[in-house]
Amino acid sequence: MHLAVGCVLLIQPARNGSARALELWFSECNAMPRPKRTTKDKLMDAAEKLFARSGFHGASVRDITAAAGVDLALVNYHFGSKEKLLAAILERRGRVLNEERLQRLAEERLRAAPAPPSTEAVVGAFLDPILDRLAHAGPGWHSYFSLIAYVNNSPEWGRKLMGKTFDNVVRQFIQAVMDSLPGSAPEDIFWGYNFLTGALTLSLAETGRLDALSDGRCRSDDVAALKKRLGPYVAAGLRALAHQGAAAED
Repeated sequence: MHLAVGCVLLIQPARNGSARALELWFSECNAMPRPKRTTKDKLMDAAEKLFARSGFHGASVRDITAAAGVDLALVNYHFGSKEKLLAAILERRGRVLNEERLQRLAEERLRAAPAPPSTEAVVGAFLDPILDRLAHAGPGWHSYFSLIAYVNNSPEWGRKLMGKTFDNVVRQFIQAVMDSLPGSAPEDIFWGYNFLTGALTLSLAETGRLDALSDGRCRSDDVAALKKRLGPYVAAGLRALAHQGAAAED
């Protein structure tokens, strides 16, 4: 029985008040074997961690295959090159984020219809899939976010790889922000997105500089504090840019 199916079948009696059924549900879910990691998964997991820690050029193919416990030739066999391995890593989790972002944006549109969703709602749909995982996900996602911070700020990789993985979804969010701020100049919203992604990726890097500047009052790894502030900060900035542009036209 598939894990999800087994859990669904067993959880229904638990909802009717059966402690035993709930116990069986947990037992069934924990007992079922997880899918076996493929060689490609092992390579991507190892490279994701090493690239996040040492950068693309700081982690050799030999380092990656040694960490994955596989033969040196398998990077080229499965991916074609080290560069294509990096692209595959960005795409793997990026696809998950993109799907969730679009789903959340669709939900916000339904909730606000017939009006467009607010700027705050659009920004939340964009940020929350990352911030929720930053708070609760395991080390793989944390390595991925550190890697995103590295790639997004790299002239060598930022435009090409971030664009390939994220630009289609980002453009939809930029349009949603424009819809939430009618009359805003497109240039202001594009600049606003640039500031948003800069603030986000610096926060994902968790460099510790915030800790030093605040003498320990703030921590760069305090995700709850980040989530409380980043969305309102970005939304207010976008709104201010839109109002400034509208005032200049009057």
